[in-house]
Amino acid sequence: MTKSLFGRVLPLFVLAAALSLMVAGCGGGSGGGGGGGGGEDVSVASDIAYPPFEFEKDGEPVGFDIDLLDEIGKRAGFKPEYKNVGFDGIIGGLSNNQYDVVISAMTITPERKKRIDFSDPYFNADQSLLVPSDGGIGSVDELGDATVGVQIGTTGEIKANEFKDQGKITGEVRTFDTIEDAFAALNNGQIEAIINDLPVSQDEVNGSGGKLEIVQVIATGEQYGIAFPKDSDMRQDVNKALAEIKEDGTYEEIYKKWIGRAPEEIPE
Repeated sequence: MTKSLFGRVLPLFVLAAALSLMVAGCGGGSGGGGGGGGGEDVSVASDIAYPPFEFEKDGEPVGFDIDLLDEIGKRAGFKPEYKNVGFDGIIGGLSNNQYDVVISAMTITPERKKRIDFSDPYFNADQSLLVPSDGGIGSVDELGDATVGVQIGTTGEIKANEFKDQGKITGEVRTFDTIEDAFAALNNGQIEAIINDLPVSQDEVNGSGGKLEIVQVIATGEQYGIAFPKDSDMRQDVNKALAEIKEDGTYEEIYKKWIGRAPEEIPE
């Protein structure tokens, strides 16, 4: 719609029609509705403090998830408008239609699927045990009374509490609002270990100068998915674009850029 339309004297019914078209063409963010084409903005919630999947650089969100959803948007006909949302509130906001989409390294679980819908999987991820290299902990079985950090609302928290119930952790499972807060606590000696998604903890190891190490990969078979409010009509278009990205080599390019190696397998 151009400004010159409103610089003329128009019959009232023409002006009303023009305004109606403008209202129809603007927006997104109504949650669950608009995916197909036309290049409209959609509201995307993400906890933008989880490198290499999403984090802030020069005031803008970047990372694996951001590149992936931007590419999906180009193919499915929408433009993501990212909102930084704490992970522990992200599912509630989505199920209440505050956002159209969530991409935030979110594991597909049966419990979450009761409240929201997921795309096809886009990333294979296990959990891991991250410790200081000189900390003397070599596995989950050696945690004992150590204080173990986790990000609140994550599958890492679920797994740590499972270990606590099994008696493998007799110390505290301490929750943090972001994984970056947990990493800071580990580096400052406030906690002795972290249970968290493997690729994210590996990224922290890579930048630690040898001070941190992953001593155990905790196989869970987890997969990340893009999330939607129940019965969103965006899901089909996103899955179609995601399948194309996996097939034509774009997925592998994004994976290499942010993970540093080719994927062992592409999730189906």
